[in-house]
Amino acid sequence: MLGSALRQALAARNRPVLQLVRREAASGDQLLWNPGATPAIADVARLEGLAAAIHLSGANVGAHRWTRAYKREMAASRIDSTRALAATLAHLRQPPPVLLVASAIGYYGNRGEELLDETSAPGSGFLAEVCRQWEAAAQPAADAGMRVVNLRFGVVLGPGPGALARMEPVFRLGLGGRLGSGRQWMSWISLADTLAAILFALDTPTLTGPVNLTAPSPVTNAEFTRTLARELHRPAVLPAPAFALRLALGEMADETLLASARVYPSKLTSARFRFAHPTITRALAAAFE
Repeated sequence: MLGSALRQALAARNRPVLQLVRREAASGDQLLWNPGATPAIADVARLEGLAAAIHLSGANVGAHRWTRAYKREMAASRIDSTRALAATLAHLRQPPPVLLVASAIGYYGNRGEELLDETSAPGSGFLAEVCRQWEAAAQPAADAGMRVVNLRFGVVLGPGPGALARMEPVFRLGLGGRLGSGRQWMSWISLADTLAAILFALDTPTLTGPVNLTAPSPVTNAEFTRTLARELHRPAVLPAPAFALRLALGEMADETLLASARVYPSKLTSARFRFAHPTITRALAAAFE
């Protein structure tokens, strides 16, 4: 969802995009790469002189039960690919001046009511450790003089194959409800604001290091489910007990659905970024237009 939408946003700016793909290139604007190979990119000369590099790679956190094998895949798809790309860019004669790398608010772990911003310490748990290593993997680019921005995404809400696409059918059937107690904080951002914030990070030389891509008004899970149900004109009266989520999903339930992260986008707001959808009501209304 995000990569496709971002390419469209850049095209609207008349900025050509060279897309790294893990299959044979289907067109001239694609380039084959394999993060596990040496070199990761054979035709590395095509990367010379780029205006920027944006890396969003990562196996879907919610696509499978977290077996040991899939946890290794989730980690490698983020950490190893970032390290490979950062090292490749660092060895160019004309590296891009800026590298934006995806990260996530999973960095903060499960923090209850604590208000978190980019200065907050990392949390504990699998996702927090993956995010810490993921961000550190971009260090070769920073060492080469590139401005590196770690985009700590919250839950992105918008049309397309994202979080809402998984929730909408359940809520339309009237089967939605809070998860566990519903008191856990959910830090979210609309798709439109996500794209605008990424472009803002490209254009703002003072932004560097971790940047929270979350709206300035996180909500509890209970408030989110009430608002989503109201937007869809459906009830939200069937809560999912925490024990049932843990039974069905194991570790993933505790680190994603039941974890509480009350995250504030301090760097974006300090840099005077303006959110089009600062409230959950406006964000969900826009998503279902």
